[in-house]
Amino acid sequence: MSTTRKVWTWTIALIVFLLLLYVLNDVLLPFVAGLVVAYLLDPLADRLEAMGTSRTWATALLTVGFLLVVLGGVVLLVPVIESQASALAQAFPQAIDSIWSSAKPLIEGLRERFDIAGDEELQQALTSNAGSAAGWAKNILGGLLTGGMAIVNIVSLLFITPVVSFYLVRDWDSMIETVDGWLPRDHRDTIRQLLGEIDSSIAGFLRGQVSVCVILGLFYGIGLAVIGLSGGLLVGLLAGLLSFIPYVGSITGFVASMGLAAVQFGPTNFLMLGLTAGIFFVGQAVEGNFLTPKLVGDRIGLHPVWVIFALLAGGALFGFLGVMLAVPVAAAIGVLVRFGLRQYLASPLYKGHPLDKAD
Repeated sequence: MSTTRKVWTWTIALIVFLLLLYVLNDVLLPFVAGLVVAYLLDPLADRLEAMGTSRTWATALLTVGFLLVVLGGVVLLVPVIESQASALAQAFPQAIDSIWSSAKPLIEGLRERFDIAGDEELQQALTSNAGSAAGWAKNILGGLLTGGMAIVNIVSLLFITPVVSFYLVRDWDSMIETVDGWLPRDHRDTIRQLLGEIDSSIAGFLRGQVSVCVILGLFYGIGLAVIGLSGGLLVGLLAGLLSFIPYVGSITGFVASMGLAAVQFGPTNFLMLGLTAGIFFVGQAVEGNFLTPKLVGDRIGLHPVWVIFALLAGGALFGFLGVMLAVPVAAAIGVLVRFGLRQYLASPLYKGHPLDKAD
């Protein structure tokens, strides 16, 4: 088979795969989630198997343990998060009044200078818009929670994902061996090397970044709750969850927490504002100097801008499924791009042909 024909064959195969992914993205979520769980649990299954436990029993123990941890976290956190969200919702009108009182002198000066609407009209507009925004958010959340496809996805995640992850963990080694047997003989060593680099990059993100997000979420949430910030636990957990997007989690959590602290404690209570800011500064220092180097390291090899772009592009194309696949795909593309660059730098296209130099 000529090189051109090989390129066309693999290109057509990639296009077909992407089309299938786009058409089936509504039903693939539990299977992709099961694949992610299996990928995370496989090293633990290998260790248990090396200690003498059968692969089936090791898989069963890990799957049940993972489910218990997830369900326990849900049982413990959902009531707390619900109470925090309810407290934030009840405090919302007070926050609007407090912000209005703080901004009123500035608005009054701007009104006199630029001849804009009076105080009552502005406050009425703010109240109306705030009510509209709250109603819009409520409708969106209600639609997400009560929509038919959302219910199907939740049910499928609860019942299908554990089954998928169990079978994938149990048969992981045999599947890898089978796929290895399908590799083209002429390029098997090169493909193995690339797959190894991709695996190292993905593992560096998933197995490391998940730990970083959990630790940061607990640190932010507990720290904000200890200083008495209303809704601090919820904001901290969300900041930790968003930390898998570079800089987004810390910046979002910092801005939201400082805003809540200014409303709750007053904009001139510099002690509480400093404590709130200090929690995020300490969290970022610990993440940058200890957590990320130790748990993630340099294995991921992805620039933060590339990660952000991949997440946004994946979400725009395939929704939540695209977000889950964004980083692994970005890691694979990064490895392939670096391989192609190495090939280019070692080729005559870059170095030039010796005969051309002689001429």
